[in-house]
Amino acid sequence: MEYLNEYKKWCTSDVFDEETKKELINIKNDNKEIEDRFYKELEFGTAGLRGVIGAGTNRMNIYTVGKATQGLANYIKKQHGEDRGVAISYDSRHMSPEFSKEAALILNANGIKTYLFDSLRPVPELSFAVRELECIAGIMITASHNPPKYNGYKVYWEDGAQIVPPVDKDIITEVNNITDYGEIKKISQEEAENKKLYNIIGKEIDEKYMDTLQKLVLNPDIIKKQKDLKIVYTPLHGTGNIPVRTILKRLGFENVYIVKEQELPDGDFPTVDYPNPEDPKAFNLALELAKEKDADIVLATDPDADRLGVYAKDSKTGEYKSFTGNMSGLLIAEYELSQKQERNLIPANGVLIKTIVSSNLADSIAKNYNIELKEVLTGFKYIGEQIKIFEQTNSNTYLFGFEESYGCLIGTHARDKDAIVATMALCEAAAYYKTQGKTLWDAMIDMYEKYGYYKDDIQAITLKGIEGLQKIQEIMETLRNETPSEIAGYKVLSARDYKKDTIKNMESGEMTKTGLPSSNVLYYDLSDEAWLCVRPSGTEPKVKFYYGVKGTSLEDADAKSAALGKQVVAMIQEML
Repeated sequence: MEYLNEYKKWCTSDVFDEETKKELINIKNDNKEIEDRFYKELEFGTAGLRGVIGAGTNRMNIYTVGKATQGLANYIKKQHGEDRGVAISYDSRHMSPEFSKEAALILNANGIKTYLFDSLRPVPELSFAVRELECIAGIMITASHNPPKYNGYKVYWEDGAQIVPPVDKDIITEVNNITDYGEIKKISQEEAENKKLYNIIGKEIDEKYMDTLQKLVLNPDIIKKQKDLKIVYTPLHGTGNIPVRTILKRLGFENVYIVKEQELPDGDFPTVDYPNPEDPKAFNLALELAKEKDADIVLATDPDADRLGVYAKDSKTGEYKSFTGNMSGLLIAEYELSQKQERNLIPANGVLIKTIVSSNLADSIAKNYNIELKEVLTGFKYIGEQIKIFEQTNSNTYLFGFEESYGCLIGTHARDKDAIVATMALCEAAAYYKTQGKTLWDAMIDMYEKYGYYKDDIQAITLKGIEGLQKIQEIMETLRNETPSEIAGYKVLSARDYKKDTIKNMESGEMTKTGLPSSNVLYYDLSDEAWLCVRPSGTEPKVKFYYGVKGTSLEDADAKSAALGKQVVAMIQEML
């Protein structure tokens, strides 16, 4: 069996260190564990690496990180980017400092400069640093909001966004071309420093990042008047603690309360099941503190601080209400655009960008402010790519971008989701609306009254193993080849197939193009402004169903959404 041969090689080869060998020898009688660690190589995909920490080809360790880095180095050398260098950051996860240092020294061994942060920093600051230092690439060691046993490795390119085609495919090719861990080049830190290849960065970049964020504030005087706004914040043991507190202090907010139990970095994430601000349970401690302090707004960032979760008080009931990623993102968009409109700062070629699975409320907001609404595939890197295209062609002005998975970006200082700037903007908005006697929740209700009660949700069906993967493909092919005329009582108006690059008008039969890159995604525009999108997960054995409705009230939208979700799941269950 091939996996046993690979296991034996790792246990005996001089390429691997004694600690790694010891870990593997300890599982010599556990064939199932050996198989899981060695039946495949941890795949370097379009988002980089992500996996369980441990020894083996199917694990995150210095060797799998080393292989990915050597492949990246080979590509950078082909682009003659050695002197431009690579910025490297990491979050609070186990092995993050070790993986980041390993990556730096491997790049150095290949003659490539590196700029390694002196301690953990969030994703958006890494994205900022890539552009500020004019690097050719960036590396972020993080597994985002995954459970504690995971870590990961994300690659950014010179524009500060995660790699997209064709760069991602070319880097993947270089990584896959490395068949022997002995090919990974080595150098000591002392030698790398003597050659001026290994460089430490920190406070100077922090200051420039903070200065850039502060310039994005629209109403500094209102913040001064509402400096007693009560804010509860938790970094969920991640990277957000210092940058969030720093920017809020700079702006003048004086009542910022940190959840002490979750304040310090901790790769075990001991107070949560998993550190995801999308999970209501992650807010348990923050909401306790909010009730004690009578807070106006409750915020949480994930470990790499690119996602932001939000609760705000309903002034009518005094209850804290949760915001989905669509809601918080679009509340920021409405605030930013309304304030810019008052100042005549909205350009004629302004654009709001969303992903195809994000709320159609964005379309209504864009229409109201007479700006273009642009859709991209799922993944914030495609929003970052559009910003680059706008700058290269001078065709449009980026105003705001968001995705349903709790991420957005104001400004173009970074090219990935930025929970630090989102925190800043929401606190500014909360101060603004407080001058009108309103909370952020009241402002959200005002938005619904203005545009309609949009409700968006997601369902997922997990199908594990090879059989599950086959079932997921069968579901996609059945829907692709037999387009339904009706879904859950809604008439299908048009069907988009992003794999075939087609949009079919169901009434006329007319076919047009989606205009987006090929992706295994199906989208149905339904009657009554409803919609459904189906796509397999890129990281888990799941098929996901995103859907949205528009109601006449919160209650009506909730009921319609629940009914649509239930009937979609029932429809898919019939296919299994």
